[in-house]
Amino acid sequence: MRRRSLLLAVPAGLLTLAGCGDDKADKADKTKPSDSPTNATSAPPTAKIVDGPLPEITKGTKFGQKPTVAKGPGKPSSDLAVKTLIEGKGKEVAKGDYLQANYLGQIWATAKVFDNSYDRGNPTVFPIGVGQVIPGWDQALVGKKLDSRVELAIPPKMGYGEEGNKQAGIKGSDTLVFVVDLVGTFTATSSAKGKEVAQSNKDLPKVGTNTDGKAPSIDVPKTKAPKKLVASYILEGDGEEVKETDSLLCQYEGVLWADGKEFDSSYKRKQLASFQLAQVVKGWAQGLTGKKVGSRVLIVIPPELGYGDQPPQGSSIKKDSTLIFSVDILAKM
Repeated sequence: MRRRSLLLAVPAGLLTLAGCGDDKADKADKTKPSDSPTNATSAPPTAKIVDGPLPEITKGTKFGQKPTVAKGPGKPSSDLAVKTLIEGKGKEVAKGDYLQANYLGQIWATAKVFDNSYDRGNPTVFPIGVGQVIPGWDQALVGKKLDSRVELAIPPKMGYGEEGNKQAGIKGSDTLVFVVDLVGTFTATSSAKGKEVAQSNKDLPKVGTNTDGKAPSIDVPKTKAPKKLVASYILEGDGEEVKETDSLLCQYEGVLWADGKEFDSSYKRKQLASFQLAQVVKGWAQGLTGKKVGSRVLIVIPPELGYGDQPPQGSSIKKDSTLIFSVDILAKM
């Protein structure tokens, strides 16, 4: 399924960080499709949850395997059919979590697959239970345990409604079938969990290595700020390397080199940051490209790669400020 906007849930701090971007590019992004079963509605409907009917999975029956799903058996229910095929032992998915999941979606009547994350080789990450995915997902998946496989049959009113989704080949009368593997969740207290890397350069800030979901300390040395971009591991994860075209889910803390004072923090807002690298300041985009998911990265951004002589209005950032960030790369979106 295709998401209408990657930045539906981006917090105010990151929008400010990306504020120096091109307005045309921002408008274009709001219509750019991406991978996830998303549908923004002002008053999402609800439905009665029933056990079935649901089509049979004929191949790929284990958690993490790409499933093959038969056509729907006869007439689908007008209610929301939900069945846990594999009961996981992980924590329960909570409303407002960023859910990381693999999924396959197809049309009940034809078994035509319109989207799946398995072929992309990377689970999809999206907010759950807060109106940023189709209502059937929001209602059915909150409360399920991680490491579970869940099958859904979603009636039109809990999917894309009467309009359907032409891009995906979904009509307004189609019942949708999904198999979803619940891989993980991220919350406002999530941290990177990588391996500690020595911080031996005394001329660079020292960043805390705590992984308790609290903002790490950033100790700024009493030396001149570097003139070039610095991007180094504090905790090195073992995930995929970030590409310049990626969208990321992160925690971050930002302070000024001049006085060490905080000017922005996802920890303080208690809200994770999601963004496209193409939409943030150049120092972020260049500093995070090539780094591994699951890492904490120190980024020191010289003025020309930050805000230069045009700092955001109302912020504590002055002209030609050197910016320091600790960034936890939690996941690709």
